[in-house]
Amino acid sequence: MKKRLVAAMVLSVGLLIAGCGNQGAATSDSNNKSKDSSTNSNQPVKIVAVGSTALQPLVDAAKDQFISENPNYTISVQGGGSGTGLSQVSDGAVTIGNSDVFAEEKSGVDASKLVDHRVAVVGMGPVVNKEVGVKNISKQELIDIFTGKTKNWKELGGKDQEIAVINRPSGSGTRATFEKWGLDGATAVQSQEQDSSGTVRQIVAQTPGAISYLAFSYMDDSTLALSIDDVKPTEENVADNSWKIWSYEHMYTKGQPDDDVKAFLDFMLTDDVQEGVVKELGYLPMTSMKVERDVSGTITKK
Repeated sequence: MKKRLVAAMVLSVGLLIAGCGNQGAATSDSNNKSKDSSTNSNQPVKIVAVGSTALQPLVDAAKDQFISENPNYTISVQGGGSGTGLSQVSDGAVTIGNSDVFAEEKSGVDASKLVDHRVAVVGMGPVVNKEVGVKNISKQELIDIFTGKTKNWKELGGKDQEIAVINRPSGSGTRATFEKWGLDGATAVQSQEQDSSGTVRQIVAQTPGAISYLAFSYMDDSTLALSIDDVKPTEENVADNSWKIWSYEHMYTKGQPDDDVKAFLDFMLTDDVQEGVVKELGYLPMTSMKVERDVSGTITKK
């Protein structure tokens, strides 16, 4: 009887010790997993986004908000034009290529290797020096101005003043969009070229007789935005394609983005961004569009 009692007590103590050991191991594993997860979430992440100056203000504003919530991220946003962005992301030189145009529209870029992330819509239109005396022109008159056929504002009912065309470089997505949808594919006359949208706005504001084109996000009271065929350049008119000079804002990656980059791209489509800085800066949220337009220009209602 005593032998049985001693054996039972030894067995109980053994089970208790084993249980404690297992519990300690489980707790240790849990702590290690928690520690690993915390370490991973705090690993430094560097993103470089290059390209469209029309998209630059939006990405700049969004990244500031994103970094405030994710301090382990370093995000650099640079201009240079859509062509530069597409070329550099294709070469693997940058993380994201910002573009106003589809990658398929850029020669020398293998669009099949890129993944398109559309984050907003931007309207674009002609802007003039506020003293030219013209507020509305026809589309053909716009084409005649930029192809050099019309040289003086008095021909359009404005001042007796020579027209000074300010253009964008050939790699500019804003230029590609403007020539395709504003000039019906015509090539603008050779003239002074400026890459920066901010610089273009300043030159037009300060140069008598000047005309150029800007994204809505860069338009302000320093210049005058022209109407075309009595249609005003407004977000509402872009949404239903009444105003046809617009484009998607693309953020391209080379292949599918990794989780860290995807987190930032997903953030661009959150309500905080789409209903916040997208609208505040003069872009259109993706959900505001009543139509869709593919790379060939085909319009379908949403």
